[in-house]
Amino acid sequence: MSAQTLHTLLFGTNGEHSLRILRNRPRQAAAAAASALILALTTLTVPAAQADAAAPPSAVLDSGTRSVSWQSPVYAKGTVGSPDKCGTAAEDPDNAVCARFDLTVHPPAGQWDDNPEGGVPVSIQWQTPTDDFDMYIYDADGKQVASSAGTADPEATVIPKASGTYQVVVVPYDVHNNSFTGTAYLPEPTDAGNLTGFSGSHGTYEIAAGALKARADFFTDDTMRLQASPDGVLADPPNSHMIRKQPAPQRHTSAFDAGLYYGIRSKGVVLRVYKKPLEFALYKADNRTVIWAEADPLRWTAGGMRQSLKRGATEQFFGGGEQNGSFSHRDQLMNVGNNTNWNEGGYNNSQPFYISSAGYGVFRNTMTPGTYDFGSPVRTGQQERRLDAYYFTGDTKSVIGKYTSLVGKPFMPPVYGLEPGDSDCYLHNANRGERHTLDALKVADGYVQNQMPLGWMLVNDGYGCGYENLPQTGAGLNKDHAQLGLWTQNGLPDQAAEAKAGVRVRKLDVAWVGNGYGMALDACDQAKAGIEDNSDARGFVWLPVSWAGAQRCGVLWSGDQKLSWDYIRWQIPTYAGATLSGIAYNTGDVGSIYSHDPEMYARDLQWKAFLPAIMTMDGWASDITTKKPHDQQPWLDGEPYTSINRKYLQLKERLLPYMYTLSKDATKTGVGAVRPLSLEYPDDPKTLGPDATYEFMSGSDFLVAPVYSDTDVRNGIYLPKGTWTDYWTGKTYQGPTTVNGYHAPLDTLPLFVKGGSIVPMWPKGTTSWETRDKHELDYDIYPKGTTDYTLYEDDGVTRKFATGSSATQHVRVQAPTHGKAPTTIKVGASAGDYQGKPASRAYRFSVHATGVPKQVVLGGSRLPRLDSAKAFAAAESGWYTDPATGVTQIRTPAVSTDHGFTVTLRR
Repeated sequence: MSAQTLHTLLFGTNGEHSLRILRNRPRQAAAAAASALILALTTLTVPAAQADAAAPPSAVLDSGTRSVSWQSPVYAKGTVGSPDKCGTAAEDPDNAVCARFDLTVHPPAGQWDDNPEGGVPVSIQWQTPTDDFDMYIYDADGKQVASSAGTADPEATVIPKASGTYQVVVVPYDVHNNSFTGTAYLPEPTDAGNLTGFSGSHGTYEIAAGALKARADFFTDDTMRLQASPDGVLADPPNSHMIRKQPAPQRHTSAFDAGLYYGIRSKGVVLRVYKKPLEFALYKADNRTVIWAEADPLRWTAGGMRQSLKRGATEQFFGGGEQNGSFSHRDQLMNVGNNTNWNEGGYNNSQPFYISSAGYGVFRNTMTPGTYDFGSPVRTGQQERRLDAYYFTGDTKSVIGKYTSLVGKPFMPPVYGLEPGDSDCYLHNANRGERHTLDALKVADGYVQNQMPLGWMLVNDGYGCGYENLPQTGAGLNKDHAQLGLWTQNGLPDQAAEAKAGVRVRKLDVAWVGNGYGMALDACDQAKAGIEDNSDARGFVWLPVSWAGAQRCGVLWSGDQKLSWDYIRWQIPTYAGATLSGIAYNTGDVGSIYSHDPEMYARDLQWKAFLPAIMTMDGWASDITTKKPHDQQPWLDGEPYTSINRKYLQLKERLLPYMYTLSKDATKTGVGAVRPLSLEYPDDPKTLGPDATYEFMSGSDFLVAPVYSDTDVRNGIYLPKGTWTDYWTGKTYQGPTTVNGYHAPLDTLPLFVKGGSIVPMWPKGTTSWETRDKHELDYDIYPKGTTDYTLYEDDGVTRKFATGSSATQHVRVQAPTHGKAPTTIKVGASAGDYQGKPASRAYRFSVHATGVPKQVVLGGSRLPRLDSAKAFAAAESGWYTDPATGVTQIRTPAVSTDHGFTVTLRR
């Protein structure tokens, strides 16, 4: 086979991301870090064995032979650095370079019908378990169907619904006089039998069905934990740090015998424990309204257990953490587990948690992969022979709150973390030539010169790109109002010294956290603590692979993608859907990492300005047309792109008071800023339809409908019930309605504001939280009935907020529903204190309402009416109504923050 053919098979469009990290890092680093980098490989393909190739060892699984094992040669040392170096079976007949095994599967009829493991489990166990190797499995056409690439031992994976012949390839990267034993088997399921034991009280109940032992624990927040094991052992996952705080036990429970079942009555629910066979069902307190009910008994095999639930006629399912390209999962198969497929269909930041519109959510307390089939019936399971599930009841927002109370609420970011970030390798970057770490300061200067916000910079790359002059770099960035950040390949040995030099941001990469599960969670906690233990700052951490609980410590980043219009499209439901698992900060590179196009970059940046966290990756991209290197700072494409990018970055900066308040809310509720429409409008079925899939809510006030194709027209914008105002034109729409033919030239993001919204903003022209005018605060107001808003403020950078150093300000707007009653804006005193809080400030209100007021009154005094926008801009106080838009602008003189006031618009 030619090298070109092999290259196409390995790096074709379906597997493009597989070796990006290796191929695009500096060459000096690639060789040294190959064994670590290869952890990211997930979609490699190799050709099927040639007809004349030497036959590798083989075996058949069928009804007569349900398990097989095989032994590898002894490898004195690591052989090759990647699977494409294995060669063919003919070139390596003794398996001296890579170990091959041909496995033929003839499954008995019905083998994969409701099988907990869903396929043939394959595992590799080395005699010395510390050595490093990866396993890949290909079908007869050379397509990869399964893999296990990490540092776990044994390495294990499953061939989904296996039937036919497969080649198992094991690549020994770093071994030392070692060999392995491979095993594969056809899993045989067993079902729970009849109830044989039931006892308990005070919130804990023991249940048995022969050898199967189960336990139900009830908690005061209407959470229930159900554990079951055919081995009779009920315990937490080993070395698990997912759960931060167990909910308080519910002691006041009672049990009763209803004949067909035992009932356990807690505060808000009743658990039915059916006797013949053992099955579970959860009801509301009336014991008549079902929340969920098992369709079949628990079923298990040697390596998996599943629960089967009846599905409601219109029941919807959400969650699963980051599921690239989707947020609603009815009739879908959802995977959770370690994964580094960065593109649509990947699930690298997945979580073993889902929510049902029937009024419950489930967290599987596990660190094993799982498959959740939301067909009818619903079948969910993990690759372990136990069930350990927390069931939360309530509406979607309350379920998110209870789940995040268990595994950790979203962290409170520093205010600069909500500003744009920039990332590059400056020292030893083979893609851009030799530079120095201090060269990062020139880029930071560029942001200032182009009047574009910049909150932080990552100035190195762990893959061979180190750093120098770190304290000077940190000090220089601070002068440009940016914070210093570093990313790391495989550890944090110098946290104290680096924090002293000014490091306030960390990015963790796949060579360290690529195993996901507990390793990623521990690394995230460690990186956050490293900043906080060595400074008074809040830890701000990014990572691309994680597990349940990572929302408490990090921004989850969807990894290395290649630019396309599809790239923009599928990210929209991805980040909105992640919020439904309590992930408040989920994002992707602006314009992707490896390719650049001015138009796609501008379109991507527009809508990502309404995500809390965004980052541009520089130093790896090439122009999508010329294929020449192209850095990605937002001014480099020239006009009109520079002005368009500046417009949205400055708008993002102005909206920081709004986004910062949403971040604080998330620390209490678990609900982040970026939301699918269904979260805010759960009773509207059209929010689950195709028109609503590629739009989202930013908070509860902004509806964002990104343009994700090469067009200046956006069709299919769904607006739910209510009044919606076009942010740019002031045109209003009455929902529910679908807007087609929306004119969206390159500088226009389709953006709508809900009637009744009260949006705090920093003054126009703000480019940094540090240089903003603290003595002015703006409110953008869309009057509709009576609405309220509470602004949150603190010093933005330290952890003093955790001990109460903060302030809130309540605003109420009352608008007439008919007649000529006045519109009033009641601004309360700023309650609380923090370092840097202004003693007084002026306010500017933009009131989006038709008609010109006769008077505008502040307290008991009339504000002067001004006759033009120019006069209004020059005045210290007064008001002006734009005749073209009907928007009334009001500016007050400075008002003490210790006192409230009222502005009245009389008509």
